[in-house]
Amino acid sequence: MLTLSRLRLVLLAALTLGLPATSQAACCYFSAKNTDILQPAQKVFITWDPSEKIETFTVQPKFEGNALDFGMVIPTPTQPKLNEMPRDFFKHLAIYSIMKRREFPHSNLLPVEFERRLAFGLAGQAKQMDKADRDGAEPQKKPTVIVLEAGVVGSLDYKIIEATRADDLFTWLKDNKYSYSGDEATLNHYIQKKWLFTVMKIDTMQMKRNKDGSFDGEVTPTRFRFSSEKLVYPLKITQISVREKTEALFYVQAPFKVDLPGDLTYQYTWVPMLQGAIGCAGGLPGGGQQWLDNFKGQIPPLMARANQLNFRFFPGQRPQPNNKGHIPTTMEWARKLNANDVGIITGKAPYSEKVPNVDEGFTRADLKDPRRAEAIYKVIRARLAKAQKERPIGYLVRDVPLDDVRNLQQLAGHLTESLFITKFRKIFARDEMNDDLLIVPARYNDTEDNSEYEEILPSSPP
Repeated sequence: MLTLSRLRLVLLAALTLGLPATSQAACCYFSAKNTDILQPAQKVFITWDPSEKIETFTVQPKFEGNALDFGMVIPTPTQPKLNEMPRDFFKHLAIYSIMKRREFPHSNLLPVEFERRLAFGLAGQAKQMDKADRDGAEPQKKPTVIVLEAGVVGSLDYKIIEATRADDLFTWLKDNKYSYSGDEATLNHYIQKKWLFTVMKIDTMQMKRNKDGSFDGEVTPTRFRFSSEKLVYPLKITQISVREKTEALFYVQAPFKVDLPGDLTYQYTWVPMLQGAIGCAGGLPGGGQQWLDNFKGQIPPLMARANQLNFRFFPGQRPQPNNKGHIPTTMEWARKLNANDVGIITGKAPYSEKVPNVDEGFTRADLKDPRRAEAIYKVIRARLAKAQKERPIGYLVRDVPLDDVRNLQQLAGHLTESLFITKFRKIFARDEMNDDLLIVPARYNDTEDNSEYEEILPSSPP
């Protein structure tokens, strides 16, 4: 969580509607008294190098409220290096990870009865996923708040500070017009762990107002890079900016697939979704069947625990809150990147497969002559038979505007071949945010989960 906190600070300071992945999730907003700044959602992109113990994250938090200006505080375990990220970074990530669906060639010219006889047996669902430096110390005392670095990243001014006392940091924030509305206990949580704080300020006068005079938007993305002993997300500080819940969308790039620990795992929705798709043409894709086979001895206790938590899975539906208002984590996309996946960004590999046009070269006008029509039907049927033989379970397709595909080049250098990207969504209730969030290798007990998810299943939610 460390990384995310920092990113939030950066994003809040940016004031723009970017989709940054560095400051949103790991930060909190703060504003003057009698004003509100809330964080209803956040997006974060994290890259983890376990051998070098380096975490990089980009965050884009969403905010809403009535404060004329406000700031962000992002805690990290060590001093971060900040870099500006593309304004639409998260939009490009969303397009890159759109789910694929199965499609089959069909003819608009063959008589209906032929189409029915030649129809393939797989009915895929075509739902697209998406979507002035002060140290605050008295002259006669050793400073307890020290500014380690000050600078500008993109359009945002930032300061990285070190503090040894929560009350002095609280005072420093107020004296420097960072009207921190949280409590000292939350600051002390990070001070006791010897974390550092990145602070940023946002001027809402540059933003569009709602009719009621309030503001809402997303901050420009900023990347934080720092050393850390663990892959951690500073979730606790986000609690300050949350009224009831916040929705977090994580993209985590690591040498392995990742998950959240304990009852935050995505397995409560992933396993029943795979089970609900058993029997689809071609079998479960992405190693889903292998995961169920390897995991089968642990499925009964997993689902028994899900029942205890009152987590219910219904095919084709988003999970609903249990009696405590808790919602299980959902895996949205997962894949170990290969050369073709990286080639999509550079235009060297296709973004989507193309379904053959079996009617190519013919029009309805060609069918007016009955003898010529029969010859055309023969050609079309042969093309359909060839496609069915070559691709018996259809073609994997997804549709986006060509310009959006071209703009994926802005992801170059951020996505790495042979690393695993796990995209998952978690709606955190306030009582699930009492500590920072560890992100762990995807395994349940001793069983490692390497299954991928890039194709819509019959049981997939919208």
